[in-house]
Amino acid sequence: MSAPRSRDPRRPGQGSTGRRPKREGAPSRRPAGASPPPPRRPRPAASGGGGIPPLRRRFQRVDHRRRIKIATVLMGVVLLVFAGRLVYIQGYKAEHYATAAENTRLSVLNVPTMRGDITDADGNPFAMSVEVRTVFVDPEVIDAKQRDKVVDELVDRFGLDPGTVAAKVDAKPSRYQVVKKNVPPKEWMALNELGLEGIGSERDYKRVYPAETGAANLVGFTGSEGEGLEGLESVLDETLAGQAGKRQVEIGKTGTQIPMAGGLAKEPVPGKNVRLTLDRDIQWNAQKALSKQVDALGAEGGSVVVMRKTGEVVAMADAPSFDPNDIDGTTPEARRNGAVGDAFEPGSTNKVITAAGALEEGLTTPDTVYTVPYSVKRYDRTFRDSHFHETERMTLNGIMAQSSNVGTIQVGEQLGAQKLYDYLGKFGFGKPTGLDLPGENAGILSNPDDWWGTQLPSVSFGQGLSVNAVQMAGVYATIANDGVRVEPTVVAGTENDQGEFTPAEEGKKERVVSKKTAGEVKLMLEAVTGEHGTAQQAAIPGYRVAGKTGTANRINPDTNKYKGGGYTSTFVGMAPVEDPELIVQVVLHNPKKDYYGGEGAAPVFTDVMSFSLKSLKVEPSTGKAPNLRLFEDE
Repeated sequence: MSAPRSRDPRRPGQGSTGRRPKREGAPSRRPAGASPPPPRRPRPAASGGGGIPPLRRRFQRVDHRRRIKIATVLMGVVLLVFAGRLVYIQGYKAEHYATAAENTRLSVLNVPTMRGDITDADGNPFAMSVEVRTVFVDPEVIDAKQRDKVVDELVDRFGLDPGTVAAKVDAKPSRYQVVKKNVPPKEWMALNELGLEGIGSERDYKRVYPAETGAANLVGFTGSEGEGLEGLESVLDETLAGQAGKRQVEIGKTGTQIPMAGGLAKEPVPGKNVRLTLDRDIQWNAQKALSKQVDALGAEGGSVVVMRKTGEVVAMADAPSFDPNDIDGTTPEARRNGAVGDAFEPGSTNKVITAAGALEEGLTTPDTVYTVPYSVKRYDRTFRDSHFHETERMTLNGIMAQSSNVGTIQVGEQLGAQKLYDYLGKFGFGKPTGLDLPGENAGILSNPDDWWGTQLPSVSFGQGLSVNAVQMAGVYATIANDGVRVEPTVVAGTENDQGEFTPAEEGKKERVVSKKTAGEVKLMLEAVTGEHGTAQQAAIPGYRVAGKTGTANRINPDTNKYKGGGYTSTFVGMAPVEDPELIVQVVLHNPKKDYYGGEGAAPVFTDVMSFSLKSLKVEPSTGKAPNLRLFEDE
């Protein structure tokens, strides 16, 4: 009996499932109820006989030579691009990129220029720039053997702290350490002559204001960088400043500036000098006289304006004032230009407009007689003259000489609200002066359509409206100029660094009243300083003087009423009457005593006008004042 064949588990035979026999007790992996797996597909028999069939080829043979050629071409293209870029940069753009690289370590700085001077009409300075030096050290250049001497010299010459100077000298890595600013050139030259290495200087300019010119409130001042901040320094900043130059400075690794490494890229252009219409001596005297009276009367402040009849301002003084060389010690109140910034009720100085308007309209004459009582009632208000008197028969000359409120009300009512308003505007009220000064207050002049019952009488003698000192001076300049108003000016012109002078544009002109009317008003104003006038203190020996006092109530800011507000004392006049050279306007704000215009402001007028006439060498008057008829029975 033959033995049974053994079964090869890898080769299924007949009666074999081709699977490993299941171990007894082993759990079935097929879940209960699951369908049996599909039968496996038998492998195809190997060709040429039995055994395992070979695998099908999945890849074809690659052509490596073609791939190498493509890679070579691509690499060649890339190299050509880089080579072309390199040729472009080094051949065509070499200068551009070299400059760009240099600029990364160079910086452009401004080179300070000389700011123009502000002078009076004769070239005397009110503000000027002087050359100074900024002294610095270059620690990398300082010789170790001279180190102590460098420190000692800087400390002794400039009064500096030894520790601070030593720290600057030893500051490494550094090429630029500022030691002292605003050093006078002579002091720098003396230091430089010692030949100490590592010490240098830069040119700069410092703004200075000659002491006691009295023009600080008008001229103003500059800031730490030389820019105009207030006054004419601010208004004319573009003209005065010039154009800064340009200089290249090398920037070290630590960010420090190395001035010696740079070059001048643009020359600085100096600013123009500005010549004013002011006279330095008259300005100085006006300031002195005003400050003295403000202190004597305990006034809050005041202004003086000296003007020619053609509008040129000869002096413009204010109290309180300040020292522009020491701004830190000043207050905004002290720096105000009150001559244009402080508005006030003109009081009786305004009566000249009422009289001139009525004369020009043919409504009255200098000898027209008016019945003038001490007081008169209009609506719910009673108006009075400043001093009691019996009812009198006054001419228009007398009304002006006696400064009668009641008489002026009658003249104003003849003229009427609209006409009075028109003449006030023609004389320059309610509009800017044209000086273009910062902080100007154009005052208040309301439209007559808005006037209430008592407005016309109030305005006719100078209440119920407000003006500044320059506006009021301009009214009397118009009368002095035979009735032609010229817009005031304070700038005569500019001068460049070559000394060429360019005059400023002339002010606008407008005829306000006729020459005849202006002449009649001048004689009325002359009577004010005469024997029967209210301002005999304003008389000046040898000269015929015309002027007008003014005493006006001030509004109390707490109650918005006149009661408790104090007074404004004013005087404005001209001399010599036959051919006026100067007009002087004086304003005192809230003097505590002697507040009437003839007592408070007139003495300042006399002082300033007398000095000004002598300073300008104005010939004394040869004729005498005519005798004017002030009352009916004269």
